[in-house]
Amino acid sequence: MDKENSRNTIIFVVTTIALLVLYEVFVVGPRTRQHAAEMRAQAAQAQIAASTGVAAAGHPTYVARAQALAGSPRVQIDTPALEGSIALKGGRIDDLFLKDYRETIAKTSPPVELFRPEGAKDAYFTDFGWIGPAPTPGPATLWRQTGGGTLAPGAPITLSWDNGQGLTFTRTVSVDKLYMFTVADTVTNHGASPIKLAPYASVERKGQPELSKSLYIFEGAVGALGGQLRMETYKGWKKKGDQTFDSTGGWLGLTDKYWLAALVPSQTTPIKGQYRVDTDNGVDVFYAHYLAPTIDVAPGATAETSTRVFAGAKKVSVLQAYQKALGIPHFDDAVDWGMLWFLTRPIFWLLIKLYDLTGNFGLALLALTVIVKAATFPLANRSYASASKMKLLAPEIDKIKKQYKDDAAKQQQETMALYQREKINPVAGCLPALIPLPIFFALYKVLFVTIEMRQAPFFGFIKDLSDRDPTSVWNLFGLIPWNPETAPLVGTIIGGAGPLHIGL
Repeated sequence: MDKENSRNTIIFVVTTIALLVLYEVFVVGPRTRQHAAEMRAQAAQAQIAASTGVAAAGHPTYVARAQALAGSPRVQIDTPALEGSIALKGGRIDDLFLKDYRETIAKTSPPVELFRPEGAKDAYFTDFGWIGPAPTPGPATLWRQTGGGTLAPGAPITLSWDNGQGLTFTRTVSVDKLYMFTVADTVTNHGASPIKLAPYASVERKGQPELSKSLYIFEGAVGALGGQLRMETYKGWKKKGDQTFDSTGGWLGLTDKYWLAALVPSQTTPIKGQYRVDTDNGVDVFYAHYLAPTIDVAPGATAETSTRVFAGAKKVSVLQAYQKALGIPHFDDAVDWGMLWFLTRPIFWLLIKLYDLTGNFGLALLALTVIVKAATFPLANRSYASASKMKLLAPEIDKIKKQYKDDAAKQQQETMALYQREKINPVAGCLPALIPLPIFFALYKVLFVTIEMRQAPFFGFIKDLSDRDPTSVWNLFGLIPWNPETAPLVGTIIGGAGPLHIGL
C-alpha cells in the first residue's frame, strides 16, 4: 500500500510540475519576452531622442515636471492628506501627491505622486467642462481665481471665465480632509437667446503606466455603471476599444494596484459613462469620463452641475466610509478582491480586527495563520486518518498484488472489494487536503493587494511587509515569496511531509 501511495504522490507531483512547465512555456515565457522587447524598444527610442535632441518619429517630446507646472498659473492644494496644485489653464486638478504614502521606506523618499501635468511624460489629470455650440472652457482656457487663497478643507477656491459672448462660467472646488474633491460648475446666460450645454467630467492618462507584473493584479478602468461593476484591464481596453454604459449615478475611473482616481456624479443624474482609448503622436491616451444630459439655459438664468473626484489611496475603511456617507455603489470594489471575493473579504476583515487588537500587522498575521490552520485542521486530520487506514491495509493489498500479479483487472477488482469491506474511500485522503487551497489563495490575495500592509513594519527586523525579497515575512508563514517572472500566484498544499509550494 505504501508503494501505491508513493506512486499516487509521484503522479500528482509530476502532473503538477508538467502543468507548471506548460504554463511557463506557453504563458509566462511569451509575456516576459514581449515585455522585454517593449522595454528594449522604449530604450532605443530614448537613446535616439537623447543623441539627437529631438523625439523619435511618432513619439512626443516631453518636458520636466517642474517645467510643465510652470506652463500655467496655479492654485495650491494643501490638506492633511494631499498636496499639489490646480492649473488655472484648463482649470484642471493635475498636480497631486499623497502625503501619507512614500515611494519607499527611506526617510528621504518622496511622497507618492498621483497626478502629473500635461507636457510631462505619463501625464495624468482630471478635466471638467461643458459641451455646446457656444465657446465653452477647454484645455487652453485661462481661468481667473477670485478671492485668492489655497485650497484646503473648509477653504474652497473659486475660478471664473467669461466667453465674451454672454456666458459666464464659474468653478468652485472644495476638498475634505482625505481624498474627495467636489467640483461645482455654474454657467450664467447674459445673452438674449437660450443656450444648450451638456456638462462632462474626465480622468485622463497619457501613456500606459508601468504595470504590476502579476497576472492577478487588476489595473485599468474600473467603475460601477448601470448597476454593475465594470472593469477593464489596459490590455483588454486597447483590444476592445471604446466602451459606453448608460447609468444613473454610479462612478468610474482609473485604478492602480494601490491608488485610484475616480469620478462620482450625482447619484440621481442619468449619465453616459465611457472608457475611451485614443492615440496621440504614438502614445496611448486612456479616458474614463462621463457626459450628463443637456441643460437648457434661458436668458438671465444660471445652470449648475457638480461632480466629486476621489484621488487617493484605496484604503478599504476610507472607501467604505465614502460608500456609506455618499451612497456610492460598490465603491470598495475598487480594491481587487479577485474571484474568491467571498473568501478574501472575510479574511481581510478578520486581519484588520486582529490588527486592532494587537497593534502590529506581524502579530496579526501570526494570529491569522493560527486561526486558518485551526479552521482547516479537521480536514487535514481527516486526511491523515484516511491515510492511516490505508496504511493498515497495505499488507492485504500486497497479498492481492502477489496473488493476481498476472491479472491486473482481477487485482483491481479485489482491491476495490477490500476497500468496500473495510469502508475506506481511497480518494478521501486527497480531497480534504485540496479543500484548504482556496483559503490560502485568498489569504495571499489579501496580503498582496490591500494597501493596509504596504510598508508596514514587522517587529522591527523586517521593515516592510510588502517586501518580496526571499528573507521577507512570507517565509515565516510557510509561503514562498512571489516571483513576477515565474510564479504569478503562490499556493500552499499541506502534505504529509510538510508544505509543498507550487506556482499556479
